[in-house]
Amino acid sequence: MAGQGTPATALLAKRKIAYRTHPYDVSPDAPNYGALVAAAIGAPPERVFKSLVTVVDGALTVAAVPVTGELDLKALAAAVGGKRAAMADRTVAERATGYVRGGISPLGQRRRLPTVLDSSALAHDTIYVSAGRRGLQLELAPTDLISLTNATPAPIATPS
Repeated sequence: MAGQGTPATALLAKRKIAYRTHPYDVSPDAPNYGALVAAAIGAPPERVFKSLVTVVDGALTVAAVPVTGELDLKALAAAVGGKRAAMADRTVAERATGYVRGGISPLGQRRRLPTVLDSSALAHDTIYVSAGRRGLQLELAPTDLISLTNATPAPIATPS
């Protein structure tokens, strides 16, 4: 789609992976941002995933969890064989991924980071993740996301 290209959509096109884009207009500073994005694109919120950059035992790691839940840091650490996880500093996350907060995609990052996808994603034919910029979501099969990012599916979300 013209004007909507990002490193994430370029990767999907290059690999010939089926996807759809969904533009939206929600302020990244809005409370309950994820739920507002889900409503704006007309998607069930349990199928809209946020990409969170974390630090597990000193290594940057991406966690993708539904916007209906919160990241369980202990479960994330266990999923990658680590002991301790914490949220990464915003500047560090943006520098490592090449994306800005509110537009961090698990795909097409500047540095490919280990990724853990909440296993609830596997219950859906398609899920939504950031396309790599604010205002644009990607819809794709969770199995495609796993294969492209070499993600580990694990139960890392708790209901919020």
